[in-house]
Amino acid sequence: MEILSLSPTVKRAIWGGQKLRDVWGYKTDVDRPAESWLLSCHKAGPSFVKNGKYAGRTLAEALAAEGRAVLGTHNADKTDFPVLIKLIDAEDKLSVQVHPDDAYARRVEHENGKTEAWLVLEAAPSSTLVYGVKDACSKREFRDHIEDGTLEEVLNFVPVKPGDVAFIPAGTLHAIGSGILIAEVQQSSNTTYRVYDYNRPEPDGSLRPLHVDKALDVVKLTRPTRDFSPEGAPEPVGDAEKTRLASCDFFTMTNVSLEGTYDDAADETSFVSLIVLEGEGELECGDEWLALRKGDSVFIPAGKGGYTLTGSLRLLETRT
Repeated sequence: MEILSLSPTVKRAIWGGQKLRDVWGYKTDVDRPAESWLLSCHKAGPSFVKNGKYAGRTLAEALAAEGRAVLGTHNADKTDFPVLIKLIDAEDKLSVQVHPDDAYARRVEHENGKTEAWLVLEAAPSSTLVYGVKDACSKREFRDHIEDGTLEEVLNFVPVKPGDVAFIPAGTLHAIGSGILIAEVQQSSNTTYRVYDYNRPEPDGSLRPLHVDKALDVVKLTRPTRDFSPEGAPEPVGDAEKTRLASCDFFTMTNVSLEGTYDDAADETSFVSLIVLEGEGELECGDEWLALRKGDSVFIPAGKGGYTLTGSLRLLETRT
C-alpha cells in the first residue's frame, strides 16, 4: 500500500476560533472551526485520501480495500481503527467533561472508550486546563456542586504553556481552557459526558445537553498525580531530536524536531501517523515522495519499511 496524504473533516463548536482555517489552512465553511480530525476512520468525521489510487475516498475505505495487515500486528485483535488524531482550537473554554473506559462504553454506547493525550501547541498567558478535582470528593458531593452551580470551586485548574503534555486516562475529569491550541491523540471514540457548560447558549438559544448520570458512573473524583512534562527525555537520532510525549496501551506519541535528514521505519507491528506541526520538508520511501508542510497528515502503512524525512520540520509521530 502506498503512503497516504490525508485531509481532515473540520468540526464546528461553540468554543472554536479561526486558527484552523486562517493559520493552519484547512478548508471549511463552518463559522467556528474548532477541530480538524486529521487521522480518523470514525463515522462522525472521517479523514480523506488526497493522493494515489484512493484519492477522494475516506481513509476507512482505503484501509478496508487493503486489508488489516496495513494496521500492524499490534492491531490484529482490534475491530475498529485504534486512534483518532485532532487539532483543537479553543478560543473559548470547553465544557467540563469525562469519557468512559472500554468496558462501560462498549456496554452502554456500543463504541470504544476514550483515553487521550494532549500536546499544547499554543497557550495564551494565564491559560489553564481542568485536570481532575482539587481534592477527593464523593459522587453525592460532586452532583451537589453541579446542581448548585459551584462546580468550579472544586476543579483542579493547572496552568499550561506550549510543550506541555496532559495524559488523560478514561474517567479523568478535564477541560481545555480558553486561548489554547492542542494536538490530541485519542482512542477512536466520540463519546463525551458533559457535566458543566457555563450555561452558554448556541446561536438558536438552546443549551447543549449535559450527561450527569453517565458521568457519575465513570468519573474518578481524585486529583491526578501526573504532571505535564513529556514522558521521555530528548534523544538525538540523525539530524533529529525525538521526545516521547506519552504512551499507553492504545498509542505512543512522540515529538520529532528535525533540521536536516532523519531515517526511520514502519515495521510490521504498527502503522505510523505523522502530523506536521511546523516547517517544511519532504518524505521519501522507495520511489514514493511527498512534500510536507504545516498541517499535513500522513499515514504510513505497517510493514512499509524505511523512510527518510528531510527539511526543517516539527512532527507529531503516533504509533499503536
